[in-house]
Order: sequence, then C-alpha cells, then structure tokens
Amino acid sequence: MNIPRSPVLVRARSRVRHSVRARRLASLAGATGIAAAAVLAVPGTAAAHGVAMVPGSRTYLCYKDLLANSSTQMPTNPACRAAVQEAGTTPLYNWFAVLDSNAGGRGDGYVEDGTLCSAGDRSPYDFAPYNAARTDWPVTHLTGGATIEMNYSNWAHHPGKFKVYVTKEGFDPEQPLGWSDLENVQTVQDPPQEGGPGSEAGHYYWDLRLPERTGRHILFVQWIRSDSQENFFSCSDVVFDGGNGEVTGLTGGERSGAAVTALGAGKENTKADAVHEDHGDGDATPDIENAASESPTGSPGVGLVSALAGAGAVVLAGGTVLHLRHRRPDNATDR
Repeated sequence: MNIPRSPVLVRARSRVRHSVRARRLASLAGATGIAAAAVLAVPGTAAAHGVAMVPGSRTYLCYKDLLANSSTQMPTNPACRAAVQEAGTTPLYNWFAVLDSNAGGRGDGYVEDGTLCSAGDRSPYDFAPYNAARTDWPVTHLTGGATIEMNYSNWAHHPGKFKVYVTKEGFDPEQPLGWSDLENVQTVQDPPQEGGPGSEAGHYYWDLRLPERTGRHILFVQWIRSDSQENFFSCSDVVFDGGNGEVTGLTGGERSGAAVTALGAGKENTKADAVHEDHGDGDATPDIENAASESPTGSPGVGLVSALAGAGAVVLAGGTVLHLRHRRPDNATDR
C-alpha cells in the first residue's frame, strides 16, 4: 500500500540530498585544486648535467671567466662576451646542462652540423651562441700523442658511456663544426668519479691518449646515458702546440689547469637551477613541462593550470552525472 508522503518530509529529504551532493562536489573541487597547487609547487627541474672540465669546454671556461669578472657579470674573453651578450648569463650559470633529453645515443644525422656545441639547440638553455666558429674562445694547450687525464663534470651522476672525438687534421676552426670533421678516438664506459654530484669540483676521470695533431682543434664529447634517452654534448677548444694543459684566453692571462679549476672555488653557484636525481628518468615530467609550456598567454604554469582545471571539470562533471543518475526524483515513492 502506498502511503502519501508528507510535503515537509519530501522537502527535507531533498535538502539533505542536495547538501550531500554539494559536499561531494566541493570535496572533488577541493581535491582538484589541491592537486593543481601541489603540482605548481614542485620546483622547476633542470635536466641532467655534464660537460668537459679538462680540457675545459666552452661553457665551462666562459663560466670561469664570468666568475673572474663577477662584479660586471661580463667575461673579458671576446667569444664568451659575445655569447653572453646574445644569450645572457643564465646558460653560463648552468654551464653543465648542454643536453638533449631525447637523443638516445643518436649523433650524426640527428644533431645537425653547426649545432654540436649546443646539443642540437635542444637544451633547456640557449647555448646556440657557443656554436660560433671563431678562434678566440678560451683554449687549452696540448701535445699530440701525449696522454692526459680527462675530467668530465658529474654534476648529476648517471651510468653511461663517453664517446670522445677530435677534429681531423686540417680542420678549419673558422667553419661550423660538423660530424664529418670529427674522428672518434675513444669510447669509455662508466669511468670512476671523484667528488660529489652537485658540486663544481665533482667529475668523472679517465686517461686519454691524444691523437697526433697540429694547430687548433676541437675535442668533442657525447655522454650517452644508459638509464635514459638523455645525452650531453661538450666542445673544448684545444691547440696542439707542445703544451701541457695550460689555458689561455681567460682574464689574467695564461693559467694552469689547476688554477682554472681553483678559479671561483668556494663561491657557491646559487644561480644554477635545481637538480633532482630523478630528472630525465621517466615520461611524467615531460608531460607536466609540456602542459606548462602550452600556455596561450606565455605565462609559465598557466597551461598547466588550464590542463588541471579541465581535468577537474571532467571529474566534477562525471561526479555530478554519477550523483544525478542515482538521484531519485523528489516525487518518487517509497516502497
């Protein structure tokens, strides 16, 4: 038998159902907002890091020249100065980040000629000016046929191999560097390291027997990680003139390799971006970065907020539909 329902009871139950639904929707909205805030609170992740320190790469030696002129924030070396005037000092404070997160060991045919010193212009920083074909970059003096100890920054530690190249005899340093200019002279797998990651002194090291060369050349290194697709690229200007690792072209004239390493020692690089041990190891981070970079306004994070807001709208809409589908009309009868 159907018992007539009290209008007051119907309205009361309706208010309760609306209240419960409102609380559920508010909870979903709050959770979405918290998730968005949590993601936006994550600091920007700089990708992994490493370039040659001995012989010093262009970015490393220009950074050292910047430290020697910290009051003006402008290197005195003409090539370094031109690069800073074009791209600013941020790339130099992140001198170790000449990388491509998706190289996966690819080189010739993937990284275009003329862009080897900037990781094919795929780095998170603008290293394009460091491709400039000129003869006034800081240079390390070496002897053909001698054995030197290579030092390569381990700012972030990763397993992998180092492919070392030297330009062929007859190389013209006033022409853009191309793959056909290079000879692979050594490949080293997982060399030992000294000093802690995240420090300017920390580095991998191994012995390299130099090929017989004369005159000015470029020593190029590609570090191929074995735990991700990320690769690092490094260009060091060298001259084979009977030298023993001396560096010229920096503020203060000729310096020994040890003196270059000591330049700025004890000064913490507070302008380098944060390093996280899990960078480049998964696919989640690039998705977040892409969402953040797709902002129509060009403001960092706006695209991410929009993406999360859209996701929240779907969740909220789904939740609303779910509740509505299970909601009985107010005039439904109890059985």
